[in-house]
Amino acid sequence: MTNTKAPPKDNCALVYQCRLPLSTRTVNHLADLLRRHLKAIRSRWRILPPGRIAVIVLAVLRHDQRLADMAGGNGVSESSVRRWRDELIGLLAAQAPRLDRALKKVAKQGGELVLMDGTLIRTRRRTGKADRRNYSGKHRSHGLHFLALTDENGRLIWISAARPGRTHDNTAARHDHILAHLRNAGLGALADLGFRGLDNSVHDPVIVTGYAATRTHKLTPGQKEANRVLAVERAPVEHGFAHLKNWRILTKLRADPAHATQLLRALLVLTNLEVNR
Repeated sequence: MTNTKAPPKDNCALVYQCRLPLSTRTVNHLADLLRRHLKAIRSRWRILPPGRIAVIVLAVLRHDQRLADMAGGNGVSESSVRRWRDELIGLLAAQAPRLDRALKKVAKQGGELVLMDGTLIRTRRRTGKADRRNYSGKHRSHGLHFLALTDENGRLIWISAARPGRTHDNTAARHDHILAHLRNAGLGALADLGFRGLDNSVHDPVIVTGYAATRTHKLTPGQKEANRVLAVERAPVEHGFAHLKNWRILTKLRADPAHATQLLRALLVLTNLEVNR
């Protein structure tokens, strides 16, 4: 005799409402972007209208909602939500500014300097030797490293490609030729001590990093004051990172690291839509 349990008759999906703390401008921008894309590829049909798709994708990015949960709550398949997410991330990332154009825009608007810093986006630990380079000894965590530039008010203007977590700030900056781009645009940059040695020019430095103390050399009162002033001037760059990391999908990235660059640049565009409204 087999003892089997019959499935409950009231086993139905429960759906709840959740507030999405984003502006109508951001939703409309994403919906219009999708409409233009559908027109360009001559796609006449989607199971949901572009505005609804935009809200679903923004919920995934802002609240890190599971794709299966969003699919069940909207009566579509999980693969459809995944396809919409990847499609809109690609369209947004294409709108992210290039480094040279971003710096020229700052110079054209009368800016004299930018703020530069690097940060780590934590990721899940993956098995295999290939993931060892994603371990950051500084943060004692697996993740992806990227650089960002902001203007003097902390508004993000550019984000680099995602690199392994063990990448040093100077290595990433040299790879992107940031010093040469700054000189071409006629701009200076304020950075932390992680960028010491990037600009060795004595008479005409472009990147200012402050002073570092050693065991044999203590900082003078003047050098300490210079570091304090530099820290105050650099504070807005942390505000820019804070706005970017409000997108909870970056809390602990589960996407393929190869796609992280597109995601970061898409979030840069969305962040600027929210901050600059």
